[in-house]
Amino acid sequence: MHYYKYHALGNDYLVLDPKDAAELPGKDAIVRICHRNFGLGSDGILYGPLKSEQADFGLRIMNPDGSEAEKSGNGLRIFARYLHDTGAVQHDPFTVDTPGGIVTCQVAEGVESITVDMGQVHFAMDHVPVDGPEQMDHNIGQSLEFNGKTQTVYLADIGNPHCVVIQDSISAHQAKEDGAVIEVHPLFPNRTNVQFLKVIDRSNIQIEIWERGAGYTLASGSSSSAAAAVAHRVGLCDRDITVHMPGGQINIHIGDDFAIRMTGPATRVATMDFDPEALSFSV
Repeated sequence: MHYYKYHALGNDYLVLDPKDAAELPGKDAIVRICHRNFGLGSDGILYGPLKSEQADFGLRIMNPDGSEAEKSGNGLRIFARYLHDTGAVQHDPFTVDTPGGIVTCQVAEGVESITVDMGQVHFAMDHVPVDGPEQMDHNIGQSLEFNGKTQTVYLADIGNPHCVVIQDSISAHQAKEDGAVIEVHPLFPNRTNVQFLKVIDRSNIQIEIWERGAGYTLASGSSSSAAAAVAHRVGLCDRDITVHMPGGQINIHIGDDFAIRMTGPATRVATMDFDPEALSFSV
């Protein structure tokens, strides 16, 4: 099976084109293909372009644990780059249909950056699947207990769910330790992505990321979008925000009604063939 590998600031995906595979591999096969020791290694699989009645292209996004993601900012930039590399698009805007909504993408001249209109961020509890009564309005965070401590968190949805924790200092260690617990907290029946956010100034924030279904991640476009939106919503940042992550930077513009425009790079890595023998190897 033929794959095209790209990364977006260290967040890497395998693109599987339907012309090379009539259907997606099963869950167990996806886990093996994405495995960094027993497979090709990636943070997920992008399956497309697919036909869509509502957009120019359709896309499915699979996590490395075999679950399906509603939306991925980095995945969308990679998919846009793949479409450009294969001649399906040039530099005009085009639309992509994802389970988390339709987005508009545009590849810059020279392919140095890709812009994605990610859609609108919502903050109300009814936009994020939770168990329990609604305890948060558009202005107020809510208390969450995890790992023996209680902190204020902010829930945001941009087609996929996010839980943002604002702190004076953040670390990869904490993202791995606390993020793993928050992802599967009983409050979130469908699990959630988690961002630990430090405000640098009114135009810059830093985040560490625990991604639902993938774990600790060097960069994330939807996480950048959600974290920037929260920082602006609570009054800590302006509308144009540079998000700093271990893998690099993404630029976020927050428009009216918290519509997010994200700009960042996507890099081609390799073309790869997965041998079926790897599926038969017992771990």
